[in-house]
Amino acid sequence: MAIIEVRDLVKDYGSMRAVDGISFEVEEGEIFGILGPNGAGKTTTVECIEGLRSRDGGSVRVMGLDPERDGPELKQVLGIQLQESRLPDRIRVGEALDLYASFYRSPANTDRLIEKLGLERKRKTPFGKLSGGQQQRLSIALALVGNPRVAVLDELTTGLDPQARRDTWDLIEQVRNSGVTIILVTHFMDEAERLCDRIAVVDTGKIVALDTPAGLTARVSEEQRVRFRPSAAFADALLLDLPEVARVERSGPHVVVTGDGNVLQAVASVLARNQIVAAELRVEQVSLDDAFVALTGKSLEH
Repeated sequence: MAIIEVRDLVKDYGSMRAVDGISFEVEEGEIFGILGPNGAGKTTTVECIEGLRSRDGGSVRVMGLDPERDGPELKQVLGIQLQESRLPDRIRVGEALDLYASFYRSPANTDRLIEKLGLERKRKTPFGKLSGGQQQRLSIALALVGNPRVAVLDELTTGLDPQARRDTWDLIEQVRNSGVTIILVTHFMDEAERLCDRIAVVDTGKIVALDTPAGLTARVSEEQRVRFRPSAAFADALLLDLPEVARVERSGPHVVVTGDGNVLQAVASVLARNQIVAAELRVEQVSLDDAFVALTGKSLEH
């Protein structure tokens, strides 16, 4: 059942078209990712869904509500974590949650929310004294304090250290498991692959692909790469003669074999018969990053 419906969405900034006919649906209970480089139109798209920007074409419905026509009602069922937001440095965690809770007809229990997000010991801590990870936890709490049916999280983990990012991912999964539908805007491949049920790949204001993470990589190739450091020299032809092997490349002391099917077993068998030990053996499948490059013709960093 679609809880969000976007049809032919268009948004212009003067002569620049930031969103160019984007369409998708988000099903209830899923984490829907919007993935793309900076400037691709991701944030503009979700700001039209949130009602923070007016659209220049198309339609948007969230639980049947039009963000432009039904803004006050939408705010009661939609939680938002903005790409850039900051509270006054001196406001305390508990004060911020109590303030935001006062905006809703049926807010969440702030004590339970603080406990759920691991902020019990920071209840009286000013915002300016929180770490980056703690500020993100508070940002999530503020997005959830209205007991929303839908939450939009924009570039949630930008600037966080690796451990804080993983802790935040765990929180997002808990939020989804509590029944909240989530739109996650990100330009991190690992984040999208870990969290999202489906991903819309956005580039220059258009959706270039929409599928599950596994579906996106499968569209590109079923190839696998086997990387290893051989214990003895051998000719490339030894492996190229195998039907499963498409390419053999050298990278310093390592050999990289690209192929499909049961390429790992085939390579390992040939090496064993020739008494060659494959040290530092690693199997690499096509990644979401590879899929993005294939779909858009450029890396996400570009």
